[in-house]
Amino acid sequence: MTTYLALALGLLATAASAQPGQPLYQNRQAPTEARVQDLLARMTTEEKVGQLSTLLGWEMYQKDGQRVSASAAYTKVVDERHIGALWATLRADPWTKKTLRTGLNPRQAAEATNALQRYAVEHTRLHIPLLLAEECPHGHMAIGTTVFPTSIGQSSTWDPALIQRMAAAIATEARVQGAHIGYGPVLDLAREPRWSRVEETYGEDPVLNSQMGVAMVQGFQGASLKSGSNIVSTLKHFTAYGVPEGGHNGGSISTGPRELFQSYLPPFRAAVQAGAQSVMTAYNSIDGVPCSANSFLLTDVLRQRWGFQGFTVSDLGSISGLAGNHHVAATAPEAAALALNAGLDDDLSGYGYDKELLAALEQKLVAPEVLDRAVGRVLRVKFEMGLFENPYVDPAKAAKLVRTPAHVQLARQVAQESIVLLKNENNLLPLTKTLQRIAVIGPNADNMYNQLGDYTAPQPESNVVTVLEGIRAKVPATTQVVYAKGCAIRDTASANIAEAVAAARGAQVAVVVLGGSSARDFKTEYQSTGAATVTAAAGGQVISDMESGEGYDRASLDLLGKQLALLQAVVATGTPVVAVFVKGRPLNLNWPAAHVPALLDAWYPGQEGGHAVADVLFGDYNPAGRLPISVPKSVGQLPVYYNAKRPVTHGYVEMDNKPLYSFGHGLSYSQFAYSDLQASATESQGAVRVSVRFKVKNTSPRAGDEVAQLYLSDDVSSVVTPARQLKKFQRLSLQAGEQREVAFELTAEDLMLLNGSLKWVVEPGTFTLFLGASSEDIRLKTQVKVAQGVENVAR
Repeated sequence: MTTYLALALGLLATAASAQPGQPLYQNRQAPTEARVQDLLARMTTEEKVGQLSTLLGWEMYQKDGQRVSASAAYTKVVDERHIGALWATLRADPWTKKTLRTGLNPRQAAEATNALQRYAVEHTRLHIPLLLAEECPHGHMAIGTTVFPTSIGQSSTWDPALIQRMAAAIATEARVQGAHIGYGPVLDLAREPRWSRVEETYGEDPVLNSQMGVAMVQGFQGASLKSGSNIVSTLKHFTAYGVPEGGHNGGSISTGPRELFQSYLPPFRAAVQAGAQSVMTAYNSIDGVPCSANSFLLTDVLRQRWGFQGFTVSDLGSISGLAGNHHVAATAPEAAALALNAGLDDDLSGYGYDKELLAALEQKLVAPEVLDRAVGRVLRVKFEMGLFENPYVDPAKAAKLVRTPAHVQLARQVAQESIVLLKNENNLLPLTKTLQRIAVIGPNADNMYNQLGDYTAPQPESNVVTVLEGIRAKVPATTQVVYAKGCAIRDTASANIAEAVAAARGAQVAVVVLGGSSARDFKTEYQSTGAATVTAAAGGQVISDMESGEGYDRASLDLLGKQLALLQAVVATGTPVVAVFVKGRPLNLNWPAAHVPALLDAWYPGQEGGHAVADVLFGDYNPAGRLPISVPKSVGQLPVYYNAKRPVTHGYVEMDNKPLYSFGHGLSYSQFAYSDLQASATESQGAVRVSVRFKVKNTSPRAGDEVAQLYLSDDVSSVVTPARQLKKFQRLSLQAGEQREVAFELTAEDLMLLNGSLKWVVEPGTFTLFLGASSEDIRLKTQVKVAQGVENVAR
């Protein structure tokens, strides 16, 4: 009662201070909740339903020369459908048919979003501004922005502070162009490398995913969404989307509640606790219930247990998919009702709710208060971002703050830290800059789009540095750098392996750049049709390089096309070989691991990837990236993630049970020693803490980074637990000979499990701690004992 009385008094006070005739919702001094309720009371049902429609935005502006304005299509949907948001308005790619010529530069983008906002604010009855959402996983997916490494590379840095800085840069570039929401981070655990979207994830581990997700949320949202340089973070995809059966994108999931809560939900919970204001549902179903109609997830877990205060949004078309794909609704209005009643607020597509939701309301499938609840959540974000007071942006500021030199340098740093040195036999790396002749070979050596990943806008060639260009910029002008493509990623008809062999034979070292591609080629206007590539041999069939990226699921993980044959032919020359892999998912590296002395994994390293790879090859940067996902020897081993539950797997007839490279693996040009491990447990009423201290020393004559990793095993537990689970990690920069003490503290949340009654508890008993450089490279080990345990861990 006291709370309601205070709210009523607040409403009276703010109403008294408002300008005469000014609606309460337009009073910036009024409490947000009061403004939301006042506006809801003034809206028609049609206006409310319109606020829940997020339409595809790239057709909503028109460009005439240098002039940008709202399109007739836009004014029509505002006038007739009262829409509340747009998605991907500034996106450019073959799907949108926006190219460097037909799309918008940052200044024009700001002018376009201003034009859209102006019409929404000035030509609608209630003057409600738009929310503009954009794709922002590794840079704002718009022309002229900075392109960072994809998420799998970001997590390979094991450096959340760096990723937070990156996210803040992305947020600034998006917000100054008029965007308010960034779709990202993707928090799906990637335990199925055949799945097409591994590159968009942070890998297979819930703790690493959680830390990276928190960093992205904090970088995106900053201290205030009214800052003019921050955006709402939309978490994707809620939930368990990254482990589809057979690797089929959007496929069903059959996990149980314990695994759901112990593995798949923790990254989302951590990001929600960090303040994330938006959550996107996944396409898949879990145990037969589609995520876009799952009230247990969207209401019980997300809101009642976690206290989420933002709004939820569907993935594109997933509401209509309840009828068309999952067949859990007979009609489109029934699908709309299922989603809204479950707690799905916003419709990304504009055709899942709209007239179908109006029909559901007319058929009394949805109560008016349920509609108000969803609309209120969307309006609340608009108020909290200050859009009713400041809906516009400064085009001059957009031109100045997008893709700044500082952001380009940051992209290079993220790429440097993301590179994983998998193998370095006989210290072939780093290379000396006194080499007289270097062969640079392979389909990814000089293909700028192949190193950028999916969800990337078209780029001027001057904005992207390829590996070939990075090497040429690194060595003296007197060094002869010979390039031969050798083959494509997938096309087997246009290979010229003989040229590559000739280049390797005459060189002192051959750098062979292989892997995969999630790229569509934007070099010509032909690409605006949406084709994945634009050229092919005369009379031949066009074969896209793409083997990764959304929808490109794999049956095998082998290097495609003639890539392995190319590598084998170059190795056969006897010239020392360094293999660099530019790709979006783990691939079969068995032959390279056995026959090539040095291997680098660069993932998709972004626009500065060529510089970063060259920095590592020549020792100007000492690599310290670590794998966020295990690399299998065969698809027959899958799943092969490191923290599988007991019992420990055994070998096969054909091979052992171990991955080729384990989670956390990564080498350096320096060596590090671990010592002096001390661990002790302290218990009090309802709490337990384990203090862990140890020392790490750089024993080499070269400065470098080490990533210290702490894994935990619950030795005897009432339910089955993983044999080893990452709990803490820290990336350390150590000078030559420097030693540093590292301190970790484990709490009940690190030690707990979900018991047979589905309660979070810390059970009495012993826990084994493993300290080392990877999940397999353990340097120190000890046990701690918990005597009393903790019942009902607060969570």
